[in-house]
Amino acid sequence: MTTDLLTQIRAAEDRIRPWVLETPLIESPIGAPAGVNLQLKLESLQHTGSFKARGAFSKLLALSPEARRGGVIAASTGNHGAAVAYAAAKLGAKARVVVSSDADSAKLAAIRGYGGEVEVHGHDSALAEAHARRIAVDQGLPYLSPYNDFDVVAGQGTIGVELQRQIQHADAVFIALGGGGLLAGVAAWLKAAWPQVRIIACSPDNSAVMIESVRAGSIVERESKPTLSDGTAGGVEPGAITFDLVRRLADDYATVTEDEIRHAMRLIHETHGLVVEGAAAVAVAGYLRQADHWRDRTVIAILCGGNVGPAVFQSVFSGSLTG
Repeated sequence: MTTDLLTQIRAAEDRIRPWVLETPLIESPIGAPAGVNLQLKLESLQHTGSFKARGAFSKLLALSPEARRGGVIAASTGNHGAAVAYAAAKLGAKARVVVSSDADSAKLAAIRGYGGEVEVHGHDSALAEAHARRIAVDQGLPYLSPYNDFDVVAGQGTIGVELQRQIQHADAVFIALGGGGLLAGVAAWLKAAWPQVRIIACSPDNSAVMIESVRAGSIVERESKPTLSDGTAGGVEPGAITFDLVRRLADDYATVTEDEIRHAMRLIHETHGLVVEGAAAVAVAGYLRQADHWRDRTVIAILCGGNVGPAVFQSVFSGSLTG
């Protein structure tokens, strides 16, 4: 399956290259206290403010013009929906996006701003996904999964292609883990390019459904608690292709607290002047947990998105951390 996925990533790279940005990879002084060469991949600067544009373009461009003509439907906590709306508009298609009731209001505004139609259903991303899939079947629309689709996973894997161009090697890559599309695509490519690389999957303690599923040996249902990392929050669709990919490709797992996410968001802003969302900070928080282990090594953390509302971002800087 990995060989097939590598072929799909190569094809996705050719498909989407005119439509997406090659985002910067920068050295970060955040790694200095532990003697680590820490590199940050700035997907927060991608079109629509997250890596999701890659998967959206990959899937939409894999469809025929006839299939796109009638419109497409997606489910999303926000970033995937914005990416689908943006990509669809660029390709002359209409996009309908089903979101859960806990979706960030700034991300919903972005979906609408890119021309997408928003429908709210359920309190969890897994419920929104199931509803969107039913609509897709009933109305004969192409469904764009946030992660449970090889074209989408391959699109996210183009980050790995870029990293191979941008740096000679890395000893570890810290990647936020929700449904697993980002990790599966990037890890598949980089493990072929750099066989010794370690892939560290990072999730918030308050919503670590994929990690819990891997540990249980099958996809589990868990109620997610509120988290700053809304981009990784929620359940995993039954039968998701990413489950086996994550189980095979992730070498280690790190779960982080809400205070650790806040600290990482602050640190990234204070060090680089970058505004990142909780899901991006999860990867840096995961690195900080393990920093001493990577002394004298080269480590990459993927800042997967920068879409965070002003009120939420301000709250990160108000008050003190509780530990």
